[in-house]
Amino acid sequence: MMDALLEVKDLSFSYNGNSKYAVFRDINFSVNPGDIFCLLGPNGTGKSTLLKCISGLLTPCKGSIFIHNRDISRLRASQVAREMGYVPQSQVSAFPFLVEDIVVMGRAPHLNVFSAPKTEDIRIAYDSMETVGIASLAKRACTTLSGGEWQLALIARALAQKPRIMILDEPTSHLDMGNQMKILGVVQELAEKGMAVVMASHFPDHAFLLASRTAILNQGSIVRQGTPEEVITDECMCKTYGIDVKVIYVGEGVERRACFPFHRVKSQSVNKLNLQNQNITGMTGI
Repeated sequence: MMDALLEVKDLSFSYNGNSKYAVFRDINFSVNPGDIFCLLGPNGTGKSTLLKCISGLLTPCKGSIFIHNRDISRLRASQVAREMGYVPQSQVSAFPFLVEDIVVMGRAPHLNVFSAPKTEDIRIAYDSMETVGIASLAKRACTTLSGGEWQLALIARALAQKPRIMILDEPTSHLDMGNQMKILGVVQELAEKGMAVVMASHFPDHAFLLASRTAILNQGSIVRQGTPEEVITDECMCKTYGIDVKVIYVGEGVERRACFPFHRVKSQSVNKLNLQNQNITGMTGI
């Protein structure tokens, strides 16, 4: 059996250090090379906080995170950054750095405090930009990028770290459909190359598109975990988001399941709408 590249064991976090007031508690999951683990759940349930703990940006009050059987609490920050790339949900730059400069910053874990990027670091940065398709933007100021281009630049920066694990916090938030699919395509390519990916998302359909495993984080704990087909069901989505949801299979070239929220129209509203239509028909003589 393959050893997990990333393993989260009994993880709990509280901002005041008191597990009694934990944002989440007793989180357990593992991710193998080539896996895409998609984390779903409502706003404010702790998905971003969990990803920050996994990335070493926050310290859990209980539990452990292992990278290939090594506890990250015993590793230096630079060691963790060489193994794990983190792309935040939203990050803006107040300065017009060139895109290539932003991406080269990803080489920081491989440099000492006083050294400058070498030719090899520049090459790796450009390889990362090529991987996500933005090499042509290298000399553009980052403040001139679109939302999708900026997100790809952040992914390229994380790739420049040469990690084996990629942590993505809602990488498609605020993006149009085209840019969402572009980002998801890059994520899939990374997994196909053997990278382990953990991705938080608000879109269950993204799990159906990409994920090998999915989990629902709600009210401080993982309430369900498994394949997307096992986890994303009518009942589970209704309970998680408090709305009516229907999961159906879509054929005709799509060949996958899809999740559709819907609004039940009250019978009184339906009757009122029918009456309005009748009045309109009577006035127009149609």
